[in-house]
Amino acid sequence: MSLPPDSDPVAKPVIIIAGPTASGKSALAVDVAERVSGMVINADSMQVYRGLEILTSVPDAKMRARAPHRLFGFLSPDKSCSAGEWRDLAIAEIYTAHNSGQVPIVVGGTGLYLRSLMAGIAQMPSIPTKTRDRIRAGLTRDGSAALHERLRQQDPDTASRLSKNDGQRICRALEVLEATGRSLTDWQREGSQPPDLGVLKFWTILLMPLREELYPACDSRFSRMLENGALDEAQYLSNLALDPALPVMKALGVPHLLSHLKGELTLDDARRQGQQATRRYVKRQVTWFNHQIIANVVINSQYNERYLDKIFPEISKFILTCRI
Repeated sequence: MSLPPDSDPVAKPVIIIAGPTASGKSALAVDVAERVSGMVINADSMQVYRGLEILTSVPDAKMRARAPHRLFGFLSPDKSCSAGEWRDLAIAEIYTAHNSGQVPIVVGGTGLYLRSLMAGIAQMPSIPTKTRDRIRAGLTRDGSAALHERLRQQDPDTASRLSKNDGQRICRALEVLEATGRSLTDWQREGSQPPDLGVLKFWTILLMPLREELYPACDSRFSRMLENGALDEAQYLSNLALDPALPVMKALGVPHLLSHLKGELTLDDARRQGQQATRRYVKRQVTWFNHQIIANVVINSQYNERYLDKIFPEISKFILTCRI
């Protein structure tokens, strides 16, 4: 079979489906996968963890039965997954999809993951284990605000870009500074390593519902999570007695539900605070996508299958310009 005149005989297709929480990304990904013989690959930093299927809105069994799903719920809650680690795993799954004649469909709302895949990641030095362990122990002992102040005194530029509550990134900045004598910002300014993905061609769909549609959807979703067993998942995390600085402990709703289990919040208060935290996170996601993603197609509404009928001809055209 000959390729279309404008096709790249080397390029292989990767469909990216991005957008904020509660925009309908998972449903769109499965609908596309059914039509193009696709494999759905997770790009959500919380959906990588086992035991939080409800709290992180992992596609349910019915959806997963419609298409292969990869990188969902594969990691223990006591681990962390950096953008670089995820990128390596995602690239392996992309190649697996192509080798089996499937179209990889990368779906998620974690902008850093998506950017690392499409644009590469900044070259970073290795950190001695002793340095990392000592700084992480300081986070557990003193809290993120104290470490943020320490970072502000030594590296005010990087500190100004980080929230006082973002213990993981504060630790990372301190580790790099101590191990290399240079700030994390300096390392990042040197640029990203080449993606080294010359055979891949990305095509992006961005779901960007208006705020008046998105916020009520976030509130409704959090309530459904509670109805479907989110509190049991929070209890599971509580029983593990994990380090509060671990990423999984900061998943949307987790801190508030854990406070409820400790008797510090009523369930209604935990619900309200979890919904508020979700709306704030969505606002940050929208800002990031507005500034960082140049999409081939933007849908300014929650996903509805009627939109697929409108954009599918463009998806088909994209795939035809590539080779699996």
